[in-house]
Amino acid sequence: MATTAGGATPRVAVVVFVANGQTILLGRRRSSSGGCSPFALPGGHLEFGESFEECAMREVKEETGLDIEKTEYITVTNNLFLDKPKPSHYVTIFVRAVLADEQQEPQNLEPEKCEGWEWHSWDDLPRPLYGNLEKLAKTGFNPFTAHGMSIGELLQFP
Repeated sequence: MATTAGGATPRVAVVVFVANGQTILLGRRRSSSGGCSPFALPGGHLEFGESFEECAMREVKEETGLDIEKTEYITVTNNLFLDKPKPSHYVTIFVRAVLADEQQEPQNLEPEKCEGWEWHSWDDLPRPLYGNLEKLAKTGFNPFTAHGMSIGELLQFP
């Protein structure tokens, strides 16, 4: 069923499971509504002409100061947020990556958007989680066991 939301067009987001051993990096987003702030993965909007890998590297660097490598595509979600004051539609590309240097520590480079970054076990996630991450977690998805595909392999599909 196709619906329109006042001429809104879908946006593409790239979200990154930054792995450090058996933990992932989560940041607590600042709530604009004063409600409970959800935990989210680093990521953001895909810019024109940018690859998924470039977007992942840029967003992680901008938000956390971390350099990542071995970026792999792992899944995609199609999310409609029709119950919001400004309805939106996001196609979210989830990728997995590792630290380029394991000695790096995350920094909070966008304190107006995030309260800070912490490493968490996938089996013991804090709550609440940001919308599309919560939906993914409820499906039984696990970023450590999901079959990954290099971005290069993804682009070679017919």
